[in-house]
Amino acid sequence: MFLKKIACLTALSVSAIASFTYAGSAHAIGFTYDPGSYRQASATSEGVFSKNVNEAGYTTFDFNNGQIPGNDRVKYSFSSGSYSSTAYSGQTGIYSDVWAPSGAHAEVNQSNYLAVFQGNDTIIESKGSDAFTYFGFDAGALSGGNTLKFFNGATLIKEFTYDMMNAAASVGASQHGGQKNGFFEFFSQDKSDTFNKIVISQTEGGGFESDNHTFRVTSVPEPSVTIGMLAVGGLFLRKRKNQKLQSAKESA
Repeated sequence: MFLKKIACLTALSVSAIASFTYAGSAHAIGFTYDPGSYRQASATSEGVFSKNVNEAGYTTFDFNNGQIPGNDRVKYSFSSGSYSSTAYSGQTGIYSDVWAPSGAHAEVNQSNYLAVFQGNDTIIESKGSDAFTYFGFDAGALSGGNTLKFFNGATLIKEFTYDMMNAAASVGASQHGGQKNGFFEFFSQDKSDTFNKIVISQTEGGGFESDNHTFRVTSVPEPSVTIGMLAVGGLFLRKRKNQKLQSAKESA
């Protein structure tokens, strides 16, 4: 369907499961890689999923229905205005698009997936005061220009590049000319690094293919609510202090 970039750096030798932490100023986002799991053991032609895919509290979008993903807590938007012109890449027949992210053992993915092409972004945001504490996706075939950015408001928390992801990946698929695939997970390690926006970009020729996006969303109190809670807490402490002073005077 589309010409795929052929650039590929030599991968570092790593174990099947790798874990890293990338820190930037006061923020740190955990990063793990795994060849991936299947939503159902018998379904190996839809790429791989988070090991949490069937657990409560996690939401997965698999792109299979060809509709813009999202729900009441997660919003997808596209820099070129529409799903079809910016990102979406559908399967029109078995093996019709070999660049779909592969299975854990490099099985061909026959399902629909997301592809972001040069000069375009897919933007994923939490709604309202919610924030993400976890994002995982099946990525591949990895190649130069694949870029993933995490934001808290307008603040860039961390950028992950092709070099970082490719160094961790271990599954090379023959249908991709040996380019790497696998499931990548990004997660908050404390309250300072929750994120509410993820930007998937392709900065060089070709595309950034991904599938089976999985999220964990948490509620973050509005500033006014937090201030109110602090005020109530302060009044309670002041009241307790006054009670202790009064008791001390009565005992004297």
